[in-house]
Amino acid sequence: MKMTPKRQRADSAKAAVQAHQNAAQAPIEPPAYITLPAACRPFWDAIVTARPRDTWNDADLANAANLARVQHAIESAVIGSDEHAKLTRLSMALARAVAVHPTATVGRAADLVNAATAEREARQDDGDELIPRLRAV
Repeated sequence: MKMTPKRQRADSAKAAVQAHQNAAQAPIEPPAYITLPAACRPFWDAIVTARPRDTWNDADLANAANLARVQHAIESAVIGSDEHAKLTRLSMALARAVAVHPTATVGRAADLVNAATAEREARQDDGDELIPRLRAV
């Protein structure tokens, strides 16, 4: 029987702290073994901030890099062409692969939605002048 660590509830204080810590950090950097052209970087940043920072593993990051490259290639493909259609299908498949078996990697889908919502709200929260916030420096 496989013993996996218990996942925290998305509505807990610990999850709220984690969401604010995640939001205070810059987007995840590509691993050293992945080559990602500078032109793909905006796509990479959008992809890795779409999920809570602490839910990414190395396999997901490799797929995210491939997805960023494909999304960049879609920009130069003629809309309606066979190449555009193939790249779009590949992009959709990679997008699914980035969240492969979320139950095994990050818990129930409902928890992932709640965690992503909490992190997004933490990013948009200007806060209160009297309550300090974590900020990337």
